Amino acid sequence: MAEPPTRLSDGARRRLLEIARASVEAAVRRQPAPRIEAVEPELEQHSGAFVTLTSGHRLRGCIGRFEAREPLWRVVAAMARAASTEDYRFSGDPITPAEVPELSIEISVLSPMQQIANPLDIVLGVHGIYVVGKGGLGAGTYLPQVATEFHMTKEEFLSSCCAHKAGLRPDAWRTGEADVFVYTAEVFGEQER
Repeated sequence: MAEPPTRLSDGARRRLLEIARASVEAAVRRQPAPRIEAVEPELEQHSGAFVTLTSGHRLRGCIGRFEAREPLWRVVAAMARAASTEDYRFSGDPITPAEVPELSIEISVLSPMQQIANPLDIVLGVHGIYVVGKGGLGAGTYLPQVATEFHMTKEEFLSSCCAHKAGLRPDAWRTGEADVFVYTAEVFGEQER
């Protein structure tokens, strides 16, 4: 089942967080993307990533990409910009320049996804899930940390993702109306610095 991505060095993690913060600041201020100088070689790997922005304990944006056709640092820069300005859930309450210093950034670097036959084989807190309705009816994901943050059982994790993220019936994962894929993530954030 989904193997964890190669662990990044502390220096590479710090650099990704710097890139994400600079990208958020530029996006919220409606400035061009910052020019990124040379990065650590390990950040040239192609990997999917999500960037999550919070203020206090309040979500302010979360957008990611599962697959990458470009280096990880470029994916993080693009997803940081998108999380700060394009998350449709906050279109009526966008992040302001004054709010940027209070934002906390978390990055999830993703492993490749694998489809699983039995969704109850997931390991809470380790596996993220991506649920896809048969016939392209809907799709949604929960990062691995969602299950532990909200103290969910496996069934709650799967049903909530189906209903609230994929727009499917809550039991679509159980009835065969949806395929379930799993992935792992290396998760780190500014609060760890």
